[in-house]
Amino acid sequence: MLIAQPAKLGPYTLKNRIVMAPMGTNFSSTDGISTDRDRRYYEERAIGGVAMIMTEAMPTSEGVRNHHNSMNVYHDRYIPGLGLLVESVQKHDCRIFGQLSHRGGLLRRSVLGMEPVGPSPWVNPGTGEPVRALKVDEIKDIQLKFAQAARRLKQAGYDGVEIHAANGYLFHEFFTERVNKRTDEYGGSVENRMRLLLETVARIQDLCGDFPVLARISVTEYCEGGYSTEEVIALAQALERAGVAALDLSGGSNESPELSRFCIQPPSMPRKCLEPYARPIKQAVNIPVMVAGRILTPLDAESILEAGSSDFISLGRALYADAHWCKKAFGEIKAPIRECISCNVCFERLTLEQDVCCVQNPAVGTEFESVELAEPQLFNKKLTKPKRVLVIGAGVAGAEAARVAAGLGHQVEIWESSDRLGGQIYLAVAAPDKEEVWPAWTYRWKELETLDVAIKRNVTVTEENLRAYAPDLVIVATGSRPRPSPVDLSGLDAGVQQLHAWDLLANPDLIARGAPFTIIGGGMVGIEVADLFATRGSAATIIEITGKVAPEMARNNRIDILLRLKQAGVRTLLNTSVQSARGRLLQLKTADGLAEIDAGAAVVTAIGPRAERSVVPVVERAGCEYVLVGDCNAPGDFMSAIRDGYFAAMSLRTRYR
Repeated sequence: MLIAQPAKLGPYTLKNRIVMAPMGTNFSSTDGISTDRDRRYYEERAIGGVAMIMTEAMPTSEGVRNHHNSMNVYHDRYIPGLGLLVESVQKHDCRIFGQLSHRGGLLRRSVLGMEPVGPSPWVNPGTGEPVRALKVDEIKDIQLKFAQAARRLKQAGYDGVEIHAANGYLFHEFFTERVNKRTDEYGGSVENRMRLLLETVARIQDLCGDFPVLARISVTEYCEGGYSTEEVIALAQALERAGVAALDLSGGSNESPELSRFCIQPPSMPRKCLEPYARPIKQAVNIPVMVAGRILTPLDAESILEAGSSDFISLGRALYADAHWCKKAFGEIKAPIRECISCNVCFERLTLEQDVCCVQNPAVGTEFESVELAEPQLFNKKLTKPKRVLVIGAGVAGAEAARVAAGLGHQVEIWESSDRLGGQIYLAVAAPDKEEVWPAWTYRWKELETLDVAIKRNVTVTEENLRAYAPDLVIVATGSRPRPSPVDLSGLDAGVQQLHAWDLLANPDLIARGAPFTIIGGGMVGIEVADLFATRGSAATIIEITGKVAPEMARNNRIDILLRLKQAGVRTLLNTSVQSARGRLLQLKTADGLAEIDAGAAVVTAIGPRAERSVVPVVERAGCEYVLVGDCNAPGDFMSAIRDGYFAAMSLRTRYR
């Protein structure tokens, strides 16, 4: 495998071609000091086999902090914590670089009162906040602060530094004519627009000497008026002449939700989406290039290297999902990779100033994130007194609980009431571009097969069969059921179908292609139904009682769907509720008063599920100890379901001491 081969980067020979991309965590203290949580997180990925880690974007002055709990490097007080982090990574034959960042016009006053600044006056389209143009003396001060921050990284023991010049941040803003309207030496020609970055590289080199400098740049802006391929190649070549050791290629800009989709890509974006843009840059320079962009599997990574499009692979969200991606890819850990599903919950949590979490990896950022606890079956623990664990329900939550309990060495059996395993996974993958969600199930199913966990289908749980099995613990994972419509629709014509969203996701043919219909409820499920039927020529009307559709979705994925719905002619009525039905009409209450609309071929209810707990009284009468996990505990998403299942099973380590 090419991804397993060593390669040179600056003065170093990296042991393989996988570099961990810089990704935020919010694991640091509110003062920005690196914590033990940071160290555990980064060290586990070094243990997992990556050749180099790029730590998250660190602000270079107090006035440009990224998040409340972002790791900082703008003062010498941060050196000791960073030094401990470096030691924890390097002892595993892993190089570590630190990324320095200034968000420029994307700074948010809502985060510690940061003032948005940039090359020219403009308005941040994502926040609506005005951006102040920097003076030349301020530019010089920023360059000095970058050099001083790089010096601190060097003193902390880092192997090198990267300047974040991509994704709509300050250096990107100076490089693009869309934003940079200056008429001095920092604006106008492409040479002037790259001056800020090149001078900053020189300042770091002057202060730090033989300390490798990398630059992350966006290979394209994905928008009208963005810089050309010729211009970004000119930038890459200028950086090479300036002595930059390697180029880190990203794409897009975080300045708006529409453009941010190209930085943190939803599943509608193709795998390896940046490769076509990376190839001409790779061909134009003689320094190493690394590329990111929805690279999820070893096959994705290998094919990029085989095509000669890059020298290294920059893995981001894939390493949130599985810290041990590399060793699994190289066959050193005999377990399937937990593939990223591109749900972008990780990114959304950072945007909301929360610590990062991952749907696929319930242990990320916790002391439980180790291969011994992620894949306990590999360590052949023979328990002297294994417990009998019964899992009721073979959905994702139940499968996670069963795989962990069995991996810990307990005797596990799953009872499923239907003849199909997987629970709601079939609904989750039914909408457009949702095939990437399959690994939430397939990873766990592969593990269950390897562990040879007994699974019984079409089981009706009774007191008798519970007592016969005599479980020490019952893990109830029976999921949820559709919530019935709260609206009286009895006045509808018989020709207007009354359906639930789950019915349509399971069987789209219930509504004829091209037929209009109405959806009550504009949550994630509601808009995914509308998205699915837009591909079948049906323009739905979505009625949402609140002022926002699908607030539970990660914004990049949400805006991606909403743009498609707008293009398909889907109508969304916000702050609107259905009062009654008559014939083919629905009577609505809107912010402006009462209104009526034609219901179309069907009225589809999508107002969320309710917990399915009908088995609980049976379990209680049988006298069994039990715990609820997943939707039957509290209706939620795959992240809460998998977390419930994982930690409920992990409790077996201490539950019966």
